[in-house]
Amino acid sequence: MALLEVRDLNVHLQTRNGTTLAVRDLSFALDRGQTLGLIGESGCGKSLTAMALMGLLPEGASVSGSIVLDGQPLVGQDDATLQRIRGNRIGMIFQEPMTALNPVHSIGKQVAEPLRLHRGASREQARLQAIALLDRVGIDDAERRFHAYPHQFSGGQRQRITIAMALACGPDLLIADEPTTALDVTVQRQILDLISELVHERQMALLLISHDLGVIAQNTARMLVMYGGRVVEGGPSGQVFSHMAHPYTRGLFAARPRLGAHRGERLPTIAGTVPQLHELTALCPFASRCDVAMSACTSQVPALSKLGGDHTARCLRLETAQEDRPS
Repeated sequence: MALLEVRDLNVHLQTRNGTTLAVRDLSFALDRGQTLGLIGESGCGKSLTAMALMGLLPEGASVSGSIVLDGQPLVGQDDATLQRIRGNRIGMIFQEPMTALNPVHSIGKQVAEPLRLHRGASREQARLQAIALLDRVGIDDAERRFHAYPHQFSGGQRQRITIAMALACGPDLLIADEPTTALDVTVQRQILDLISELVHERQMALLLISHDLGVIAQNTARMLVMYGGRVVEGGPSGQVFSHMAHPYTRGLFAARPRLGAHRGERLPTIAGTVPQLHELTALCPFASRCDVAMSACTSQVPALSKLGGDHTARCLRLETAQEDRPS
């Protein structure tokens, strides 16, 4: 049995247009030491998936399907049970550290708090462990800065502090939701290297969420491409990148910045926009933006096709898409 097993996960949200299905039939498994990337544009369901795993969905949301952590079902559990798991067995690095950190409490208190809540550590034990964690994630002079406040740190340092908070109790699963948003390239690389090192060191499972193909390619062994709340392609990262099958995956790849591009040259883009939640259907959600779509794409539900090994994709035009994939 894998550490985390997600089967047929559906997330229903209440919107001004009624109840809508925001995550559809999502299934994956993740074991200790394994890394999985979720990639897609904003609004594709990546962060909602993370919130469902943490039991932190917005008020009025409902979940169906199965989420099992180390043999323990999570769907339908009361909040008290989920509180014992959050920050303890599942740690999460949020994409905006300034909103993840409480501005009126010192950073040391915030890193120490999970140790006191979940591990029963004394104030002094928690302080010493928090200092060691801050030092481990690269906060200089951690003992002196234990009593400093979030606004006294740079963006990269604040992200390191949120990593220390997420790791405080030695979670089995680490969820990193866009952990390098708004950081410069150098700091981004440092943060990703740190996460990778800590995951390997502690043999945690890692779920890395990003809109950046490069981040996923370099930091995860497997990946799932999400669009319109549904996985449209997935498999070992190397296989997916070497043989991109779905038109959406190809569009994301084509839109990436390239070395050697001329100044002022516009990047290729995917036409149109991500559909609103109430516009999503069980049919192909990408059909209106797809350059190889046909009439059947708006009338049939695309089946999940196996492309060799564990590589799968959900599209009626896989043969055309693969013939025209980018180099």
